[in-house]
Amino acid sequence: MASRDLNDADKILRDAYIKAAKIFTEKYPEVTPVVTCTYRSETEQAELYALGRTKPGKIVTQLKKGSKHNTKPSQAIDVAFKVGKDIDWDVKHFRRFAEILLYLEPRIEWGGHWKKFKDYPHFEI
Repeated sequence: MASRDLNDADKILRDAYIKAAKIFTEKYPEVTPVVTCTYRSETEQAELYALGRTKPGKIVTQLKKGSKHNTKPSQAIDVAFKVGKDIDWDVKHFRRFAEILLYLEPRIEWGGHWKKFKDYPHFEI
């Protein structure tokens, strides 16, 4: 099972996420950012890659192996947002969070800025 532990993420990502999450929840108290993935094994990466290709589901990654999630410490984190008890995938939450996080740490790249495959939950160094 993929890790959600921020201690498995690179210090740059970990520190920026913690600061950004605090600012975000102060500004948008009805929405809570949550980490959905830090590190994942090559096997877990291959399973995700199969989604929408050889297994039912929506394509969620473009990398069969060698993802920034597959290093220790992880060079990437994925996030989602809770509204009440439900996960809310509204792009506006990702855009707002990315604006805060990227302001705090410009060395981080956001998947929402990618041209070919928009990966809104993804942040990497």
